[in-house]
Amino acid sequence: MKNWILFGLTAIAVFLLAMLAYTIMDRKTETRFAYQAKVSLEGIEPRDSIWGLNYPRQYQSYMKTQDTTFSSLYNTSALRSVLDDQPELVILWAGYAFSKDYNQPRGHAYAVTDVQNTLRIGSPMVAGEGPQPSTCWTCKSPDVPRLMSELGVTEYYSQKLSDYGSEVINPIGCADCHNPETMNLTITRPALIEAFEAMGKDINQASHQEMRSLVCAQCHVEYYFDKTKPGKENAQYLTFPWKDGMDVESVEAYFDNIDFADWVHPLSKARMLKAQHPDYELFTLGVHAKRGVSCADCHMPYKTEGGQKFTDHHIGSPLNNVENSCFVCHREKESDLLTDVYDRQRKIKEGTSKLQKLLAMAHIEAAKAWELGASEAQMMDILKGIRHSQWRWDYAVASHGAAFHAPLETSRIVTSATGIAQETRIKLARLLADLGHNKPVDMPEFDKKTLQAYIGLDIPAEKAAKETFLEQVVPQWIKDGKARESKKEVNIISSR
Repeated sequence: MKNWILFGLTAIAVFLLAMLAYTIMDRKTETRFAYQAKVSLEGIEPRDSIWGLNYPRQYQSYMKTQDTTFSSLYNTSALRSVLDDQPELVILWAGYAFSKDYNQPRGHAYAVTDVQNTLRIGSPMVAGEGPQPSTCWTCKSPDVPRLMSELGVTEYYSQKLSDYGSEVINPIGCADCHNPETMNLTITRPALIEAFEAMGKDINQASHQEMRSLVCAQCHVEYYFDKTKPGKENAQYLTFPWKDGMDVESVEAYFDNIDFADWVHPLSKARMLKAQHPDYELFTLGVHAKRGVSCADCHMPYKTEGGQKFTDHHIGSPLNNVENSCFVCHREKESDLLTDVYDRQRKIKEGTSKLQKLLAMAHIEAAKAWELGASEAQMMDILKGIRHSQWRWDYAVASHGAAFHAPLETSRIVTSATGIAQETRIKLARLLADLGHNKPVDMPEFDKKTLQAYIGLDIPAEKAAKETFLEQVVPQWIKDGKARESKKEVNIISSR
Protein backbone atom coordinates (compact mmCIF):
# COMPACT_ATOMS: atom_id res chain seq x y z
CA MET A 1 0.00 0.00 0.00
CA LYS A 2 2.83 2.36 0.92
CA ASN A 3 4.50 1.61 -2.40
CA TRP A 4 1.33 2.60 -4.27
CA ILE A 5 1.10 5.86 -2.33
CA LEU A 6 4.77 6.57 -3.02
CA PHE A 7 4.22 5.74 -6.70
CA GLY A 8 1.21 8.07 -6.86
CA LEU A 9 3.06 10.93 -5.21
CA THR A 10 6.00 10.43 -7.54
CA ALA A 11 3.70 10.46 -10.59
CA ILE A 12 2.06 13.68 -9.40
CA ALA A 13 5.48 15.25 -8.77
CA VAL A 14 6.70 14.23 -12.24
CA PHE A 15 3.52 15.61 -13.80
CA LEU A 16 3.90 18.94 -11.98
CA LEU A 17 7.58 19.20 -12.92
CA ALA A 18 6.68 18.46 -16.53
CA MET A 19 4.03 21.19 -16.46
CA LEU A 20 6.55 23.60 -14.94
CA ALA A 21 9.11 22.74 -17.61
CA TYR A 22 6.50 23.16 -20.33
CA THR A 23 5.45 26.54 -18.91
CA ILE A 24 9.06 27.73 -18.75
CA MET A 25 9.70 26.60 -22.33
CA ASP A 26 6.44 28.21 -23.45
CA ARG A 27 7.34 31.49 -21.79
CA LYS A 28 10.83 31.41 -23.31
CA THR A 29 9.32 30.80 -26.72
CA GLU A 30 6.84 33.62 -26.17
CA THR A 31 9.69 35.89 -25.10
CA ARG A 32 11.69 35.01 -28.19
CA PHE A 33 8.83 35.92 -30.52
CA ALA A 34 7.15 38.65 -28.47
CA TYR A 35 9.09 41.52 -30.00
CA GLN A 36 9.63 40.36 -33.55
CA ALA A 37 9.79 43.59 -35.51
CA LYS A 38 6.92 44.08 -37.95
CA VAL A 39 8.07 47.43 -39.34
CA SER A 40 11.44 49.06 -39.85
CA LEU A 41 11.83 52.24 -37.77
CA GLU A 42 14.03 54.58 -39.74
CA GLY A 43 15.20 58.02 -38.70
CA ILE A 44 13.01 59.94 -36.28
CA GLU A 45 9.57 58.35 -36.45
CA PRO A 46 7.25 60.61 -34.40
CA ARG A 47 4.14 58.41 -34.68
CA ASP A 48 3.70 56.19 -31.63
CA SER A 49 1.20 54.05 -33.51
CA ILE A 50 4.02 52.90 -35.81
CA TRP A 51 6.30 52.06 -32.88
CA GLY A 52 3.33 50.22 -31.36
CA LEU A 53 3.39 47.68 -34.18
CA ASN A 54 6.72 46.44 -32.84
CA TYR A 55 6.13 47.10 -29.14
CA PRO A 56 2.38 46.65 -28.56
CA ARG A 57 2.50 46.23 -24.78
CA GLN A 58 4.46 49.43 -24.23
CA TYR A 59 2.24 51.29 -26.69
CA GLN A 60 -0.99 50.07 -25.11
CA SER A 61 0.23 51.07 -21.65
CA TYR A 62 1.26 54.50 -22.96
CA MET A 63 -2.23 55.05 -24.32
CA LYS A 64 -3.46 54.89 -20.72
CA THR A 65 -1.91 58.33 -20.17
CA GLN A 66 -5.19 59.51 -21.67
CA ASP A 67 -6.92 58.45 -18.44
CA THR A 68 -8.04 61.44 -16.35
CA THR A 69 -9.65 59.68 -13.40
CA PHE A 70 -6.71 59.74 -10.95
CA SER A 71 -6.95 62.13 -8.02
CA SER A 72 -4.80 62.46 -4.90
CA LEU A 73 -4.82 64.92 -2.01
CA TYR A 74 -3.81 67.93 -4.13
CA ASN A 75 -3.24 66.69 -7.66
CA THR A 76 -5.20 65.05 -10.43
CA SER A 77 -4.75 63.75 -13.97
CA ALA A 78 -7.87 65.68 -15.00
CA LEU A 79 -8.11 69.20 -16.37
CA ARG A 80 -8.43 71.49 -13.34
CA SER A 81 -7.69 75.20 -13.06
CA VAL A 82 -5.04 76.05 -10.49
CA LEU A 83 -6.06 79.72 -10.70
CA ASP A 84 -9.55 78.82 -9.49
CA ASP A 85 -8.08 77.09 -6.45
CA GLN A 86 -5.33 79.68 -5.81
CA PRO A 87 -6.48 83.04 -7.24
CA GLU A 88 -3.61 85.03 -5.71
CA LEU A 89 -1.41 83.52 -8.46
CA VAL A 90 -3.11 85.92 -10.89
CA ILE A 91 -1.37 88.77 -9.04
CA LEU A 92 1.95 86.94 -8.78
CA TRP A 93 1.99 86.38 -12.55
CA ALA A 94 0.43 89.69 -13.63
CA GLY A 95 1.95 90.68 -16.96
CA TYR A 96 2.87 87.06 -17.72
CA ALA A 97 0.75 84.59 -19.67
CA PHE A 98 0.25 82.28 -16.69
CA SER A 99 -2.09 84.88 -15.17
CA LYS A 100 -4.55 84.05 -17.97
CA ASP A 101 -4.59 80.29 -17.70
CA TYR A 102 -2.82 77.66 -15.61
CA ASN A 103 -4.12 74.12 -15.23
CA GLN A 104 -2.90 71.00 -13.48
CA PRO A 105 -0.82 68.90 -15.88
CA ARG A 106 -2.51 66.00 -17.66
CA GLY A 107 -0.88 62.88 -19.10
CA HIS A 108 1.67 62.92 -21.91
CA ALA A 109 -1.01 62.00 -24.45
CA TYR A 110 -2.43 65.54 -24.05
CA ALA A 111 0.88 67.39 -24.47
CA VAL A 112 0.06 68.92 -27.85
CA THR A 113 -3.67 69.34 -27.26
CA ASP A 114 -3.17 71.23 -24.01
CA VAL A 115 -0.77 73.67 -25.71
CA GLN A 116 -3.33 74.34 -28.44
CA ASN A 117 -6.10 74.88 -25.86
CA THR A 118 -4.34 77.16 -23.41
CA LEU A 119 -4.91 80.91 -23.44
CA ARG A 120 -1.18 81.36 -22.87
CA ILE A 121 -0.33 80.90 -26.56
CA GLY A 122 -2.95 83.37 -27.74
CA SER A 123 -5.05 82.55 -30.80
CA PRO A 124 -2.82 82.95 -33.87
CA MET A 125 -4.96 82.75 -36.98
CA VAL A 126 -2.03 82.62 -39.42
CA ALA A 127 1.57 81.43 -39.27
CA GLY A 128 3.96 83.92 -37.70
CA GLU A 129 1.34 85.37 -35.34
CA GLY A 130 1.01 84.91 -31.61
CA PRO A 131 3.02 85.80 -28.50
CA GLN A 132 4.95 82.54 -28.08
CA PRO A 133 8.09 81.35 -29.90
CA SER A 134 8.56 77.97 -31.52
CA THR A 135 10.77 77.03 -28.57
CA CYS A 136 7.58 76.46 -26.56
CA TRP A 137 6.96 73.27 -28.55
CA THR A 138 10.32 71.77 -27.54
CA CYS A 139 9.17 69.38 -24.83
CA LYS A 140 5.78 68.53 -26.26
CA SER A 141 6.42 66.23 -29.21
CA PRO A 142 8.83 63.86 -31.00
CA ASP A 143 8.13 66.04 -34.02
CA VAL A 144 10.57 68.49 -32.41
CA PRO A 145 13.77 66.40 -32.78
CA ARG A 146 12.56 65.64 -36.30
CA LEU A 147 12.33 69.36 -37.05
CA MET A 148 15.69 70.02 -35.41
CA SER A 149 17.22 67.35 -37.61
CA GLU A 150 15.60 68.70 -40.77
CA LEU A 151 16.02 72.45 -40.15
CA GLY A 152 18.87 72.79 -37.67
CA VAL A 153 18.62 73.49 -33.95
CA THR A 154 19.07 77.26 -34.11
CA GLU A 155 16.73 77.52 -37.06
CA TYR A 156 14.08 75.59 -35.16
CA TYR A 157 14.35 78.01 -32.21
CA SER A 158 14.03 81.04 -34.52
CA GLN A 159 10.34 80.87 -35.45
CA LYS A 160 6.95 81.43 -33.87
CA LEU A 161 4.95 78.62 -32.29
CA SER A 162 2.29 79.10 -34.96
CA ASP A 163 4.84 78.48 -37.72
CA TYR A 164 4.97 74.82 -36.71
CA GLY A 165 1.28 74.25 -36.02
CA SER A 166 0.96 71.62 -38.75
CA GLU A 167 4.39 70.14 -38.01
CA VAL A 168 3.93 69.40 -34.30
CA ILE A 169 0.91 67.09 -34.09
CA ASN A 170 2.20 64.03 -32.21
CA PRO A 171 2.31 64.18 -28.39
CA ILE A 172 5.28 63.09 -26.29
CA GLY A 173 6.19 59.55 -27.28
CA CYS A 174 8.64 56.80 -28.12
CA ALA A 175 11.05 58.78 -30.31
CA ASP A 176 11.62 61.31 -27.53
CA CYS A 177 13.54 58.78 -25.44
CA HIS A 178 14.52 55.76 -27.58
CA ASN A 179 17.01 55.07 -30.33
CA PRO A 180 14.84 53.34 -32.98
CA GLU A 181 17.60 50.96 -34.07
CA THR A 182 18.76 49.72 -30.65
CA MET A 183 15.87 50.86 -28.39
CA ASN A 184 18.54 52.21 -26.04
CA LEU A 185 17.59 55.32 -24.08
CA THR A 186 18.86 58.42 -25.81
CA ILE A 187 18.88 62.19 -25.38
CA THR A 188 17.05 63.97 -28.19
CA ARG A 189 17.04 67.53 -26.79
CA PRO A 190 20.35 69.41 -27.16
CA ALA A 191 19.67 71.68 -24.15
CA LEU A 192 20.39 68.83 -21.71
CA ILE A 193 23.61 67.85 -23.49
CA GLU A 194 24.71 71.50 -23.51
CA ALA A 195 23.85 71.89 -19.81
CA PHE A 196 26.10 68.95 -18.95
CA GLU A 197 28.88 70.46 -21.04
CA ALA A 198 28.46 73.78 -19.21
CA MET A 199 28.99 71.90 -15.91
CA GLY A 200 32.08 70.15 -17.33
CA LYS A 201 30.33 66.79 -17.61
CA ASP A 202 29.89 64.32 -20.46
CA ILE A 203 26.37 62.95 -20.64
CA ASN A 204 27.65 60.05 -22.75
CA GLN A 205 29.26 58.67 -19.59
CA ALA A 206 25.87 58.26 -17.89
CA SER A 207 24.93 54.73 -16.83
CA HIS A 208 21.74 53.02 -17.96
CA GLN A 209 20.17 53.66 -14.55
CA GLU A 210 21.09 57.35 -14.76
CA MET A 211 19.58 57.49 -18.24
CA ARG A 212 16.29 56.28 -16.76
CA SER A 213 16.15 59.72 -15.13
CA LEU A 214 18.00 61.80 -17.71
CA VAL A 215 15.52 61.12 -20.50
CA CYS A 216 12.96 62.73 -18.17
CA ALA A 217 15.39 65.56 -17.38
CA GLN A 218 15.25 66.65 -21.01
CA CYS A 219 11.97 68.37 -20.12
CA HIS A 220 11.18 68.16 -16.41
CA VAL A 221 13.64 70.92 -15.51
CA GLU A 222 14.06 74.66 -15.08
CA TYR A 223 14.97 76.47 -18.31
CA TYR A 224 14.91 79.84 -20.01
CA PHE A 225 15.03 81.21 -23.54
CA ASP A 226 18.43 82.78 -24.22
CA LYS A 227 18.05 85.59 -26.77
CA THR A 228 21.70 86.74 -26.56
CA LYS A 229 23.62 83.59 -27.52
CA PRO A 230 26.56 84.69 -29.75
CA GLY A 231 25.78 84.00 -33.38
CA LYS A 232 22.20 83.00 -32.54
CA GLU A 233 20.68 86.39 -31.72
CA ASN A 234 17.50 85.76 -33.72
CA ALA A 235 16.73 82.56 -31.81
CA GLN A 236 15.04 82.01 -28.47
CA TYR A 237 17.53 79.32 -27.56
CA LEU A 238 16.43 76.83 -24.91
CA THR A 239 18.99 76.82 -22.10
CA PHE A 240 19.23 75.17 -18.67
CA PRO A 241 20.79 77.56 -16.07
CA TRP A 242 22.97 74.86 -14.48
CA LYS A 243 26.45 76.27 -15.11
CA ASP A 244 27.03 77.15 -11.45
CA GLY A 245 24.84 74.45 -9.89
CA MET A 246 21.26 73.18 -9.88
CA ASP A 247 20.12 74.28 -6.39
CA VAL A 248 17.77 77.24 -6.04
CA GLU A 249 20.41 79.72 -4.87
CA SER A 250 22.86 78.81 -7.66
CA VAL A 251 20.24 79.23 -10.36
CA GLU A 252 19.05 82.48 -8.76
CA ALA A 253 22.64 83.80 -8.80
CA TYR A 254 23.06 82.68 -12.41
CA PHE A 255 20.07 84.74 -13.49
CA ASP A 256 21.14 87.74 -11.36
CA ASN A 257 24.65 87.68 -12.86
CA ILE A 258 23.34 87.87 -16.43
CA ASP A 259 20.58 90.32 -15.40
CA PHE A 260 17.91 88.06 -16.85
CA ALA A 261 14.17 88.50 -16.31
CA ASP A 262 11.27 86.55 -17.80
CA TRP A 263 9.10 89.68 -17.53
CA VAL A 264 8.65 92.96 -15.65
CA HIS A 265 5.73 92.91 -13.25
CA PRO A 266 3.25 95.69 -14.17
CA LEU A 267 2.27 96.40 -10.53
CA SER A 268 5.50 96.19 -8.57
CA LYS A 269 7.79 96.78 -11.60
CA ALA A 270 10.05 94.02 -10.29
CA ARG A 271 12.13 92.10 -12.84
CA MET A 272 10.65 88.67 -12.33
CA LEU A 273 11.75 85.08 -12.83
CA LYS A 274 9.31 82.29 -13.72
CA ALA A 275 10.35 78.84 -12.55
CA GLN A 276 9.21 76.25 -15.08
CA HIS A 277 9.18 72.78 -13.50
CA PRO A 278 12.51 71.97 -11.76
CA ASP A 279 11.49 68.37 -11.08
CA TYR A 280 14.87 66.81 -11.86
CA GLU A 281 16.85 69.40 -9.90
CA LEU A 282 14.84 68.84 -6.72
CA PHE A 283 14.67 65.08 -7.26
CA THR A 284 18.48 64.90 -7.16
CA LEU A 285 18.41 66.41 -3.65
CA GLY A 286 16.04 63.81 -2.21
CA VAL A 287 16.58 60.46 -0.54
CA HIS A 288 15.37 58.37 -3.48
CA ALA A 289 17.97 59.84 -5.84
CA LYS A 290 20.68 59.34 -3.21
CA ARG A 291 19.69 55.66 -3.00
CA GLY A 292 20.07 55.25 -6.75
CA VAL A 293 16.36 55.20 -7.57
CA SER A 294 15.52 56.60 -11.01
CA CYS A 295 12.46 58.49 -12.23
CA ALA A 296 11.36 55.45 -14.23
CA ASP A 297 11.55 53.15 -11.20
CA CYS A 298 8.60 54.97 -9.65
CA HIS A 299 6.78 56.62 -12.55
CA MET A 300 7.26 53.76 -15.05
CA PRO A 301 7.63 50.59 -12.95
CA TYR A 302 8.01 47.16 -14.47
CA LYS A 303 4.90 45.08 -14.94
CA THR A 304 4.16 41.56 -16.12
CA GLU A 305 1.57 40.63 -18.71
CA GLY A 306 1.17 37.20 -20.31
CA GLY A 307 4.50 36.13 -18.87
CA GLN A 308 6.24 39.18 -20.32
CA LYS A 309 8.05 41.68 -18.11
CA PHE A 310 8.20 45.19 -19.53
CA THR A 311 8.29 48.83 -18.52
CA ASP A 312 4.85 50.27 -17.93
CA HIS A 313 4.55 53.40 -20.10
CA HIS A 314 1.43 54.60 -18.28
CA ILE A 315 3.55 57.45 -16.94
CA GLY A 316 1.92 59.09 -13.95
CA SER A 317 1.86 59.45 -10.19
CA PRO A 318 3.28 56.49 -8.22
CA LEU A 319 0.28 56.95 -5.92
CA ASN A 320 -1.85 55.60 -8.76
CA ASN A 321 0.19 52.39 -8.82
CA VAL A 322 1.54 51.87 -5.30
CA GLU A 323 1.85 48.10 -5.60
CA ASN A 324 4.29 48.22 -8.53
CA SER A 325 5.90 51.57 -7.78
CA CYS A 326 6.48 51.45 -4.02
CA PHE A 327 6.26 47.85 -2.84
CA VAL A 328 9.41 46.88 -4.74
CA CYS A 329 11.34 48.54 -1.90
CA HIS A 330 8.85 49.38 0.85
CA ARG A 331 7.11 46.92 3.14
CA GLU A 332 4.67 49.27 4.84
CA LYS A 333 0.94 49.13 4.33
CA GLU A 334 -0.36 51.18 1.41
CA SER A 335 -2.37 53.37 3.78
CA ASP A 336 0.79 54.15 5.78
CA LEU A 337 2.73 55.08 2.65
CA LEU A 338 -0.05 57.38 1.47
CA THR A 339 -0.27 58.99 4.91
CA ASP A 340 3.47 59.74 4.86
CA VAL A 341 3.25 61.35 1.42
CA TYR A 342 0.17 63.39 2.24
CA ASP A 343 1.66 64.58 5.55
CA ARG A 344 4.65 66.00 3.70
CA GLN A 345 2.48 67.58 1.03
CA ARG A 346 0.09 69.07 3.58
CA LYS A 347 2.85 70.70 5.64
CA ILE A 348 4.61 72.21 2.63
CA LYS A 349 1.29 73.33 1.13
CA GLU A 350 0.52 75.20 4.33
CA GLY A 351 3.77 77.14 3.96
CA THR A 352 3.46 77.89 0.24
CA SER A 353 -0.17 79.01 0.58
CA LYS A 354 0.77 81.62 3.19
CA LEU A 355 3.82 82.68 1.20
CA GLN A 356 2.00 83.30 -2.08
CA LYS A 357 -0.52 85.52 -0.32
CA LEU A 358 2.32 87.54 1.23
CA LEU A 359 3.82 87.95 -2.24
CA ALA A 360 0.53 89.04 -3.80
CA MET A 361 0.15 91.73 -1.14
CA ALA A 362 3.78 92.81 -1.64
CA HIS A 363 3.18 93.43 -5.36
CA ILE A 364 0.08 95.53 -4.62
CA GLU A 365 1.87 97.43 -1.83
CA ALA A 366 4.80 98.13 -4.16
CA ALA A 367 2.37 99.51 -6.75
CA LYS A 368 1.02 101.85 -4.05
CA ALA A 369 4.55 103.01 -3.24
CA TRP A 370 5.17 103.88 -6.90
CA GLU A 371 1.82 105.69 -7.00
CA LEU A 372 2.89 107.82 -4.03
CA GLY A 373 6.10 108.84 -5.74
CA ALA A 374 8.72 106.34 -4.57
CA SER A 375 12.08 106.61 -6.34
CA GLU A 376 13.96 103.79 -8.03
CA ALA A 377 16.66 104.04 -5.36
CA GLN A 378 14.06 103.64 -2.59
CA MET A 379 12.53 100.63 -4.35
CA MET A 380 15.73 98.82 -5.37
CA ASP A 381 16.05 96.46 -2.38
CA ILE A 382 12.29 95.95 -2.23
CA LEU A 383 12.11 94.82 -5.86
CA LYS A 384 15.07 92.52 -5.36
CA GLY A 385 13.31 90.98 -2.35
CA ILE A 386 10.10 90.42 -4.34
CA ARG A 387 12.09 88.85 -7.20
CA HIS A 388 14.06 86.49 -4.97
CA SER A 389 11.18 85.48 -2.72
CA GLN A 390 8.80 84.74 -5.57
CA TRP A 391 11.53 82.89 -7.46
CA ARG A 392 12.05 80.57 -4.49
CA TRP A 393 8.32 80.10 -3.97
CA ASP A 394 7.89 79.24 -7.65
CA TYR A 395 10.85 76.87 -7.59
CA ALA A 396 9.15 74.95 -4.79
CA VAL A 397 5.63 74.83 -6.25
CA ALA A 398 6.27 74.58 -10.00
CA SER A 399 7.73 71.14 -9.38
CA HIS A 400 4.52 69.30 -8.58
CA GLY A 401 6.35 66.43 -6.87
CA ALA A 402 8.73 68.55 -4.79
CA ALA A 403 7.06 67.79 -1.46
CA PHE A 404 7.71 64.09 -2.10
CA HIS A 405 10.98 64.18 -4.05
CA ALA A 406 12.83 66.40 -1.57
CA PRO A 407 10.63 67.50 1.34
CA LEU A 408 13.49 68.81 3.50
CA GLU A 409 15.00 70.90 0.71
CA THR A 410 11.58 72.15 -0.38
CA SER A 411 10.73 73.18 3.19
CA ARG A 412 14.06 75.00 3.43
CA ILE A 413 13.37 76.88 0.20
CA VAL A 414 9.88 77.90 1.34
CA THR A 415 11.21 79.04 4.73
CA SER A 416 13.93 81.18 3.13
CA ALA A 417 11.42 82.68 0.68
CA THR A 418 8.99 83.51 3.50
CA GLY A 419 11.74 85.26 5.42
CA ILE A 420 12.66 87.38 2.40
CA ALA A 421 9.00 88.22 1.71
CA GLN A 422 8.37 89.31 5.30
CA GLU A 423 11.51 91.48 5.38
CA THR A 424 10.48 93.02 2.07
CA ARG A 425 7.00 93.88 3.31
CA ILE A 426 8.51 95.51 6.44
CA LYS A 427 10.65 97.67 4.15
CA LEU A 428 7.56 98.50 2.13
CA ALA A 429 5.61 99.47 5.24
CA ARG A 430 8.41 101.83 6.32
CA LEU A 431 8.64 103.35 2.85
CA LEU A 432 4.87 103.82 2.62
CA ALA A 433 4.93 105.55 5.99
CA ASP A 434 7.71 107.87 4.80
CA LEU A 435 5.52 108.64 1.76
CA GLY A 436 2.63 109.59 4.04
CA HIS A 437 0.61 106.34 3.91
CA ASN A 438 0.22 105.08 7.50
CA LYS A 439 -2.48 102.47 7.05
CA PRO A 440 -2.85 99.09 5.31
CA VAL A 441 -2.99 99.23 1.53
CA ASP A 442 -6.43 98.43 0.14
CA MET A 443 -6.58 94.97 -1.38
CA PRO A 444 -8.96 93.69 -4.07
CA GLU A 445 -11.13 90.67 -3.42
CA PHE A 446 -9.03 87.57 -3.99
CA ASP A 447 -10.98 85.56 -6.54
CA LYS A 448 -9.84 84.74 -10.07
CA LYS A 449 -12.28 86.88 -12.08
CA THR A 450 -11.85 89.93 -9.87
CA LEU A 451 -8.05 89.73 -9.94
CA GLN A 452 -7.85 89.15 -13.70
CA ALA A 453 -9.96 92.27 -14.24
CA TYR A 454 -7.83 94.11 -11.64
CA ILE A 455 -4.66 93.55 -13.70
CA GLY A 456 -6.40 94.46 -16.96
CA LEU A 457 -7.14 91.11 -18.56
CA ASP A 458 -10.21 90.67 -20.75
CA ILE A 459 -10.68 86.93 -20.33
CA PRO A 460 -14.08 86.74 -22.13
CA ALA A 461 -12.43 88.23 -25.23
CA GLU A 462 -9.48 85.88 -24.90
CA LYS A 463 -11.82 82.89 -24.68
CA ALA A 464 -13.86 84.01 -27.66
CA ALA A 465 -10.73 84.34 -29.77
CA LYS A 466 -9.56 80.94 -28.58
CA GLU A 467 -12.84 79.34 -29.59
CA THR A 468 -12.47 80.69 -33.12
CA PHE A 469 -8.86 79.51 -33.23
CA LEU A 470 -9.81 75.99 -32.12
CA GLU A 471 -12.63 75.81 -34.65
CA GLN A 472 -10.82 77.22 -37.67
CA VAL A 473 -7.06 76.87 -37.25
CA VAL A 474 -6.28 73.75 -35.24
CA PRO A 475 -8.33 71.36 -37.43
CA GLN A 476 -6.40 72.66 -40.46
CA TRP A 477 -3.08 72.17 -38.63
CA ILE A 478 -4.01 68.57 -37.92
CA LYS A 479 -5.31 67.94 -41.44
CA ASP A 480 -2.13 69.32 -43.02
CA GLY A 481 0.04 67.38 -40.59
CA LYS A 482 -1.75 64.11 -41.29
CA ALA A 483 -1.50 64.71 -45.05
CA ARG A 484 2.24 65.24 -44.70
CA GLU A 485 2.63 62.06 -42.65
CA SER A 486 0.58 60.00 -45.08
CA LYS A 487 3.30 60.49 -47.68
CA LYS A 488 5.89 58.81 -45.47
CA GLU A 489 6.24 55.12 -46.25
CA VAL A 490 6.06 52.51 -43.50
CA ASN A 491 8.52 49.75 -44.31
CA ILE A 492 6.95 46.36 -43.52
CA ILE A 493 9.44 43.64 -42.59
CA SER A 494 8.79 40.39 -44.39
CA SER A 495 7.89 37.47 -42.11
CA ARG A 496 9.72 35.02 -44.36
